[in-house]
Amino acid sequence: MSWNTAQELLDAITDETGREVFDPATGELIGKAPVANEADLEDAIARAQAAQKAWAAKPVAERNELLVKAAEAIEAAAEPLAEILSREQGKPLNGPNARFEVGGCAGWFRANASFALEPETIVDDETQRSVMVYDPIGVVGAISPWNWPMMISVWQWAPSLKMGNTVVAKPASSTTLSVLALGHVVNSVLPEDLLIVVPASGRIASKLASDERIGKVMFTGSTEVGKTIAREAAGSVARVTLELGGNDAGIVLDDADPAKIAEGVFWGAFINTGQTCAALKRLYVPASIYDEVVDAVAKVAESTPMGVGLDEQNVLGPLQNKDQYEIVADLVEKARSAGARIVVGGNPDPEQPGFFYPSTIVADIENDNPLVAEEQFGPVLPIVKYDSLDQAIEWANALDVALGSSVWSSNEERALEVASRLVAGTTWINSHGTLHPAVPFGGAKQSGYGVEFGVDGLKHVAQPHVITVTK
Repeated sequence: MSWNTAQELLDAITDETGREVFDPATGELIGKAPVANEADLEDAIARAQAAQKAWAAKPVAERNELLVKAAEAIEAAAEPLAEILSREQGKPLNGPNARFEVGGCAGWFRANASFALEPETIVDDETQRSVMVYDPIGVVGAISPWNWPMMISVWQWAPSLKMGNTVVAKPASSTTLSVLALGHVVNSVLPEDLLIVVPASGRIASKLASDERIGKVMFTGSTEVGKTIAREAAGSVARVTLELGGNDAGIVLDDADPAKIAEGVFWGAFINTGQTCAALKRLYVPASIYDEVVDAVAKVAESTPMGVGLDEQNVLGPLQNKDQYEIVADLVEKARSAGARIVVGGNPDPEQPGFFYPSTIVADIENDNPLVAEEQFGPVLPIVKYDSLDQAIEWANALDVALGSSVWSSNEERALEVASRLVAGTTWINSHGTLHPAVPFGGAKQSGYGVEFGVDGLKHVAQPHVITVTK
């Protein structure tokens, strides 16, 4: 099956009696998303449970082949998928945005098909042989967010399906069409009821987490909601992977070249218009090169085009929703009121339609300012001056979230030493937020638990099973 246009794909998934969905860049109506109720969720779980045993019984090679076919189906529908994503989420087609995200979906399906999770011999001596194998869990409840709705869905779907599970997926309410479209394309090549997308409310999501037929819950989103999901899943002792909020710190060392790091710093912070859990959200810079770093990053911000996502020249878009826009605007105003310097941005055009907030660099700001201490999740980067590297490390580690961090330096040995002192699920050196499908990814502290990606990610969507033979 093929879809030549986004409208053809939208026609296949929209519901004329459903909820209206508007473009966050223009305010235009995109379509009407179906709204599922508790009975729909009940039916989806029952169907997924019924289909799971036959799916688990298939050889892993056959499951891998179907993951590759899913990747091929996504690639065949790449442009319609990217257009729907751009219109609903707001991210531009170009840059590390809509086309990039759709390509990543295909790439992650292929990567998971290539990973091999072999039985592990733990002990083999004169008395016994113990082997660890990994069995399917059953039905996975996958709850995805609105910032990377397609990509993060695939991060949940692909490994779960590979390991012989079926999936009931609940997309974010504000990006329902994107995930429905992706699911529709993937399901064109999968056997029936292996992947069921339920376009339900957040209240229904709690039912998904607490249902005793759900063996595993995967959730990406805020720490507050993640805690609720964990409590709901505790009743049935379902396995849980949580990838939660972050307020990632970057530390620039005094040997860094401001001109060389400026673009990497900018995209580490502003990818997806700053709406990324593992984006760089606070930057610590030594006094000796502070002004140079601020000016270099500000120049990149000023030269990076922002606008409607379907316009090919743009690489930054609007905030996805009004609530997030207001959070960002409020935090910038708090910084301004406290005496921080707005280097660029900070003054949205009230006449511009959509939820556009200009790329904003904030300097001369205190570490305890709300813009630094709270996750802004938008196109704003506060840059904090430090005199002591020990103080910068202490500030970086002080918060109760610890998803990612980064160190920027021309000396790898020094950077590695600083990285070893940072608390985070991932620390990057001379980049921030780059991900690879084979490299495990997860959070520390209240940024979640469990990992995704690679062979370790497969283990987290499987039931470890030790088989011991007494000799």
